[in-house]
Order: sequence, then C-alpha cells, then structure tokens
Amino acid sequence: MPHTALPPCAPALPVGLTVLERGWLSSNNILIQGADNAALIDSGYCLHAPQTLALIDATLQGKPLTLLLNTHLHSDHCGGNAALQAACPRLQTWIPPGLSQHVSHWNPTALSYTPTGQSCPQFRFDAVLQPGTELRLGDLPWQIHAAPGHDPHSVILFEPVSRTLVSADALWERGFGVVFPELDGDDAFDEVSDTLDLIENLQPLMVIPGHGRPFADVAQALAVARQRLDGFLRDPQRHVQYAAKVMLKFKLLEARQMARAELLAWAHGTRYLDAMFARLFADLPFAQGLEQLVQELVRAGAATWHDGVLHNA
Repeated sequence: MPHTALPPCAPALPVGLTVLERGWLSSNNILIQGADNAALIDSGYCLHAPQTLALIDATLQGKPLTLLLNTHLHSDHCGGNAALQAACPRLQTWIPPGLSQHVSHWNPTALSYTPTGQSCPQFRFDAVLQPGTELRLGDLPWQIHAAPGHDPHSVILFEPVSRTLVSADALWERGFGVVFPELDGDDAFDEVSDTLDLIENLQPLMVIPGHGRPFADVAQALAVARQRLDGFLRDPQRHVQYAAKVMLKFKLLEARQMARAELLAWAHGTRYLDAMFARLFADLPFAQGLEQLVQELVRAGAATWHDGVLHNA
C-alpha cells in the first residue's frame, strides 16, 4: 500500500512522519521516526494485522518500533495491537486512560467489541495518554488533548510547530465518526461540538484523520462536520440510521460476503444493532428492518445482492 502523497501546496508534515492511509476497515497508521526511536499511532483492525506489520517493516527498514499509541480503543484502531506486541517484545503501548481498567482485566463487552459484533485480540498496555500533557514522538513534543464525542475517552494529538493534528475519528474531511455514546442513551452531541471547537482553536494547518487522506482545508472540514452535527441534532433518528448502516458496512468489509441468514443471525445477536432496530423499526419484524437498511446500502452502491448473498462493493 503506497504512502500518502500530499498536494504540492500542502503544508509540510513534521520530519520523520509517514502516513499509511488504509481502507475503512482499518484506521490509518501514522509512523513518527526520530533519531533513536519510532512510534506508531493506531494499529488498524485485526484482520489486516499481517499487512500492518509488513507496511511498518517496509517503512522502518530495520529500525525497531519502540512505541505504540492508540487514540481510542475501537477495534479498527487497536485491533493490530496484539500482533505488534508479539512481533516487538520491547514495544511500549500507551492508551487513553478511560478504559484502561477494562484492558487490564480484559472485558470485551465494556470495550465495545462484543456489543458491536467486532473482534479485537487481547493486548496489554504500559502507560496512559493523559490529556493536558505532552509526549515526545520522533524529535518533537506532541500535545495530548481529550476529544470526547465519537468515543468518550478518545484523544487527539497536536504538534504545535508544524501545527499538525492527528484527529482520529473526531474530524474527517467529510464528517466524523458515529457518536457511540448517543447509541447508549447518553447525550454526547454537545461533546462533539466542543471537540470541533477545540480543533478550530488549535488552528491546525494539516489534519491526519483516522480514516481518509490528510487534508489542509480545515475550515471546510469543520463546516461540513458542523452541518452534519446540526442534522443529527434536528433528527436524532437520522444518526441512529447512519450508525446502523455503518455497522453493517463494517461487517461486510470484514466478511466480504454474507448469506441472508448469516447476516440476520449476526445482526440479531449484536446488541448495538438490536437496540437500534428497536428504535428505527419498532413496528416491523427485525428481518424486515434489516432488509430496509441493506437495500439502502445497495442503492448507495455500498453492497450488492447476488444469488441470496450480500457482497461488499
């Protein structure tokens, strides 16, 4: 997989920083190399762990990976942790503090993997990324900022000299990640707004998102994100429907194809989807509600039906 190439007019990234842009099943990997160290921000999904290891080896060219950071603990950002720890025995792993107790005493339900129907091999951690502090990555200090909303415990990382922001899923070029606390019944849209304000106040020149290419038009990205947030505030059901389709698409990216009965069994056994379907399709049988969402994915070109099997597109 090629490294991300920036337009000629884009601001320069910090020396030693390489963005490995991944598909949507795995988060982007950000490698930061210094004179005597190398750090990785986010490790992708477990299904892609062998590719993640190969990409990192090719980029580091024999230099050892010394530090692994997770912006948050969703499976597409930390699913490669276990493989990296096995391959690099001296690797230090730092995670946000909010769910650290559930990593110490491994709890896949509290960590969201069981409720979302996703996989994440058990991993360990050595320290926490405390918001309000700095951490040296490569040869430069990076600020750690709390960024609740998409995930209540997420952090973002900011390098003030180049004004480079690693935004995780708090800000993409065309929006932001599903606001998972809202699916649990918690009010988190205000936290999304506060995090967007924080990003605006940091005044980054370049944003490296958790998914998608790095971008320099931060004002436009913030405007798109706020417009999307306003739409969710006006119609919270729209967010629930969006979240349900994202989860279905993620599963399809992982499985590549699923028979109708297999898809129904997985969806019915996935707590988040079961709860969302109760809100979206209270008067419909579960299978009929699932069919409606699948047809929306098909109409959007995100999936195709063939001989009773749903295929990723």
